[in-house]
Amino acid sequence: MKALVVDDSAVMRKVLIGALGRAGITDVDQAADGKEAVEATSGTDYDVVLMDWNMPNMLGIDAVRAIRANGKTMPIIMVTTEAEKGRVIEALKAGAQNYIIKPFEPNAIVSKIQEMIAKAGGG
Repeated sequence: MKALVVDDSAVMRKVLIGALGRAGITDVDQAADGKEAVEATSGTDYDVVLMDWNMPNMLGIDAVRAIRANGKTMPIIMVTTEAEKGRVIEALKAGAQNYIIKPFEPNAIVSKIQEMIAKAGGG
């Protein structure tokens, strides 16, 4: 199992990598913005991507759209502080499969990751 964690905060990337580890995923790449995420996914098929919304260079929502436009179908979970219903709907329409609000309960994100992997046929 291989994952990509995309967040401009190194601390949040570490937290998310820890959650992935608790979900049984230890092969994890990192990206600090949406542009890096699009580049990373163009060359690698990940089992799951955890994507922050607000980042420099390219927003996470725009990265999700670009990843989907490139034909990639891996599960993407948006991880953001924005709880507005319109934003959740926008993320899902862009191609994210799930949405987690920061701050989150660590066990909740582990469950979401495992659920997304299982739906994608990886678990």
